[in-house]
Amino acid sequence: MNPVLTIVVGITVLTVVTIASGGVFLLRILTGHQGANDLQKSFFRAGHAHAGVLVTLGVLLATLTAVVDASPGWAAAGAIAVLVAAIFIPAGFFLSVLGQNPAKPGPMFASIWIGAACLVVGLVISGITVINAGVAAL
Repeated sequence: MNPVLTIVVGITVLTVVTIASGGVFLLRILTGHQGANDLQKSFFRAGHAHAGVLVTLGVLLATLTAVVDASPGWAAAGAIAVLVAAIFIPAGFFLSVLGQNPAKPGPMFASIWIGAACLVVGLVISGITVINAGVAAL
């Protein structure tokens, strides 16, 4: 695996601690120990779920591309783009509904779209990189 990608994956694994603490925060909201309106509850749930799934997907892609002996640069680019999405998408969900009883998402909602673009780019790069490695191995 590319050394830079190895470092990024290691850092990513450590960030799972923040996802776990986000789960504790979400549990406090859902049990009524922390106030939140319905919009905030649904956005916090979505942010937490996207964080966990996208971090897992990014680590999976880094591992998959290393296993198939894909081009190290492209493998790193694809996995890192997905991991960037794992930052932007949850951030958009969480930060767009901060405040006292928001009625609609705020301007940070744009972060979700930026993250979605990073996700698509990362998936396309990773998919093509894995296919190329398979074709090269024929």
